[in-house]
Amino acid sequence: MGIAAPDSLDRTRSVEAIWRDPNLLLAQCCGYPLVADPDLALRVIAMPIYALPDCPPGRHYSRILVRDDDPATTLAAFAGRRVAINAPLSNTGANLLRAAVANIAAPDDFFGSTIVTGSHRASIDAVASGRADIAAIDAVTAAVIARDDPAALHGLRDLARTPRAPNLPFVTARTTPPAVVGALREALHAAMHDPALAPARAALLLTDIVPASIHRYRMLGRLGHQTPPFAADPAATKIAADVG
Repeated sequence: MGIAAPDSLDRTRSVEAIWRDPNLLLAQCCGYPLVADPDLALRVIAMPIYALPDCPPGRHYSRILVRDDDPATTLAAFAGRRVAINAPLSNTGANLLRAAVANIAAPDDFFGSTIVTGSHRASIDAVASGRADIAAIDAVTAAVIARDDPAALHGLRDLARTPRAPNLPFVTARTTPPAVVGALREALHAAMHDPALAPARAALLLTDIVPASIHRYRMLGRLGHQTPPFAADPAATKIAADVG
């Protein structure tokens, strides 16, 4: 079927604006806003599967990173310290960290202050530079950074891992007709098996997709409250987001 589609990715707007565009054809969205933001009108098309160690198909986790020279060896030891998150409604950067903290303490009162950085890479930089003491980084993002820019992770170490959660879904506007949703699923499936696209899939660590709906993501709302997980430091600088 003929589907009008843009020729390239839109990098001129924030992801939040793109997610709210009623004409959105295809995007990837953080899973937590799907269940935490009642104004987000998106339909889940499929769930990606990544070549990621220690993760079953369709699920991932966050690596909780701290500096090598920090003497603390447990998450409990970071009570009252400064945390960096990429966005308050990020699943991997905030919600999964909340879930990890909830095993040992009340998550809302655990950290001393919060820096909202706008991206996982910026959260890594905040910890490495000493502006923050700890951050949760999506394991897929961390793996790509470790491969393509390993210097960014120098001086950092893994403290722990968060619980696993569904991977970031491919989405479309909720008003997208069912026939188009079906065509998008077919196109994604074809892209996952086209030999010519193997280098692109390898660059993204993608191995396959599975059809999915929002019901796979309901559990994310039970990991954290339906409010921003951490209160931002008013003095923190907020930069462009890559939420998730």
